[in-house]
Amino acid sequence: MGIQERDRKVYRPLRRAGLEVIPNAVPAGTMPFVRGYGAEDVAGGFSHRYDTSRLVERLNADWYDLAVSSGLFDHRREFLVGLPQGTRSHRAALQHLHSGNTARTLWTRVRLLDRWDIMGRGAGAAFLGVHSGHPGFGMMALDGSVYIEASTGETGIDVLVVRHPDRSENVLRHLEWITRYDSPYANREEKQRVAVWLASRAGVLPVR
Repeated sequence: MGIQERDRKVYRPLRRAGLEVIPNAVPAGTMPFVRGYGAEDVAGGFSHRYDTSRLVERLNADWYDLAVSSGLFDHRREFLVGLPQGTRSHRAALQHLHSGNTARTLWTRVRLLDRWDIMGRGAGAAFLGVHSGHPGFGMMALDGSVYIEASTGETGIDVLVVRHPDRSENVLRHLEWITRYDSPYANREEKQRVAVWLASRAGVLPVR
C-alpha cells in the first residue's frame, strides 16, 4: 500500500475517530502483541450490554476513564493501537475476518485528539471494531506497562486492562508456544517477530 493510499484508507478514518497517526514511531523493544493472558492478569475493566441506553456514549466515557486511570496515555496522550497488517480498508479487514482468516496486527503509534469517538466512529470505520457500538481492539501504553482490550460477545461488550503484560507468565508462555508451533498454517513472520522479542529479553524473569 502506497503512502497516499494508506493515508486515505487508514489514517484519515483514524483521524475522523480522533486518533492522529504518528508514523514509524513505535518504541524499540515493544512486545509484538498480547495474547494468552489469564483471569489473574486482568486488573480492571467494564462491561455493557448491547441494550444499554446511549451505548456509544457510555462506552466512550468508560474507555477514557479506564485509559486515564490505568496509565494508557503518556503526557501527550499518545499510545499504541493494533491495526491489521496489510489491510486496505476497514471493510476489507472485516471481509478478511469473516472469511475465517486470523487478522495479523502491528502496533501503530497514535495521539488522542481533543475531539474523538473511539467506540462509535472508530469502531464503525477506523479498524477499532465491527461497527459503531461493537468495538474490538488492542491498545498499549508506549512503555508496555498497560494493555487494554475491547471485545464483543453475544450479549455485550467487554473492555479489560492487563498491567505489565510483558511480566505475565501466561502471556510469555503463549508467546514461547508460538515460536515452537510447527504447522503449514503458522505465520512465519509473526513467529520471527516473537522470537526476536523473546531473545531480546533473555535472562529477564517474570515479576509477579
